[in-house]
Amino acid sequence: MSAVPSNPTRRRLLRNACGIALATVVPAPVVIAEGDAERLLLEARPGRAALRGPARDASASQTAIWGYDGQLPGPLLRVRQGEPLRLRLRNGLPQATSVHWHGLRIANAMDGVAGLTQEAIPPGGHFDYDLLPPDAGSYWYHPHQQSAEQLARGLYGALVVEEREPPAVDRDLLLILDDWRLDEDGQLDLASFGNLHDAAHGGRLGNWPTVNGVNTPGFAVRAGERLRLRLINAANARIFRVDIEGHEPTLIALDGQPVVPRALPAEGQWLAPGQRADLILDCSGEPAARAALRTHLRDGPHAMATFDYAAGRPLRDGPPETPIALPANPLATRIEPDAAVSAALLMQGGAMGSLRSARYRGRELPMRELVGQGMVWAFNGEAGLPESPLLRARRGQTVLIDIANDNRWPHAMHLHGHHFRVLARDGRAVDEADWRDTLLMAPGERVQIGFVADNPGKWVLHCHMLEHQAAGMVTWLEVA
Repeated sequence: MSAVPSNPTRRRLLRNACGIALATVVPAPVVIAEGDAERLLLEARPGRAALRGPARDASASQTAIWGYDGQLPGPLLRVRQGEPLRLRLRNGLPQATSVHWHGLRIANAMDGVAGLTQEAIPPGGHFDYDLLPPDAGSYWYHPHQQSAEQLARGLYGALVVEEREPPAVDRDLLLILDDWRLDEDGQLDLASFGNLHDAAHGGRLGNWPTVNGVNTPGFAVRAGERLRLRLINAANARIFRVDIEGHEPTLIALDGQPVVPRALPAEGQWLAPGQRADLILDCSGEPAARAALRTHLRDGPHAMATFDYAAGRPLRDGPPETPIALPANPLATRIEPDAAVSAALLMQGGAMGSLRSARYRGRELPMRELVGQGMVWAFNGEAGLPESPLLRARRGQTVLIDIANDNRWPHAMHLHGHHFRVLARDGRAVDEADWRDTLLMAPGERVQIGFVADNPGKWVLHCHMLEHQAAGMVTWLEVA
């Protein structure tokens, strides 16, 4: 177990390794001893971050945030595949909190969903998480208690589970994408937390983009270098469509799960909130050139970060010939529709939607009363986490869920504890081999997902546009 980049002699790197690099230096968490064992100590607490970039007067230029160990992003956690990771979260916030390990197929009691898998951690309290990640890949951690506010304040970090046989690269770069809603003084717009207009529309969209907590950071590279890029969308609601100017990176993983290596789509890679993508980038630019990691908005491409080529001789004349495909994870992939348990999930609500009433806390309420309770969305006519699960499945049974997005807004549907495949779109069977834990659904779209329910417990299924979740878009399923 380690919380910092491991000794580079362990890895098959092409040249001198730098481990995972951040745009800013993120210290490792403290290690505490419990008898003969060790446990990492993380503390959720207020801090400050230079969201608008380095400045001489740090106290005047920095933004008040909440962060793990007061940092943005939180400490990078790194563990080998199949080895334990033991942590204690101490709550130094004025609110109760928890930690969800997004994308990890771990024991249900460690999933971090306050009110379902654990009690929320009160201010001054702590909770011990014992993780045993079976899958290598790129994951992240964030609160699952008042998450729409706490994540927007900066509570998130990356968790990397190392492959036993990783692809050979010169460097491994972590790129956590986010956007922030800042006021004229560069501080968080606190008054807009809980805004029902945001909840009924696209969610909390920011006005200030960052990568690793910095606006448009620059990464120094050399011509001929091979990089592994781990992209994580940590925004509350922003959907990023990214590419790299003048380059053709290769996609090797989605949501931590390996894919057959392929070029990015011509329009770029879509990353909904919560989604991740691992890319191999062969630095083919000229010495002293600059290329941008771009996101595409209505008014055109915008630079999120830059790759700044050093002047001088290239590291090598052409791309390496070493393989880049990732080894498979031990995921149960045998989907058997004939023996499946199935459910339908109807998503309704939001601005310009057809929802007129829904059940909330055991009562059927008209839309006006729902709005008074902060609810504007419903799954199958239920707003908020229902008492009964969407479905119950036996361990090892195939699960099929038909999801219909009957409203005017996109949604990022995230399933805890499992990865799934898309089996059909708008009633037509598809052959999509990718395994995901978060799915971007377009307005009016219908999708059937399938997976093997091999992880016992109570698992949440919700929209990762976090204002949508807070305003009703959440349900759960149980694996016996």
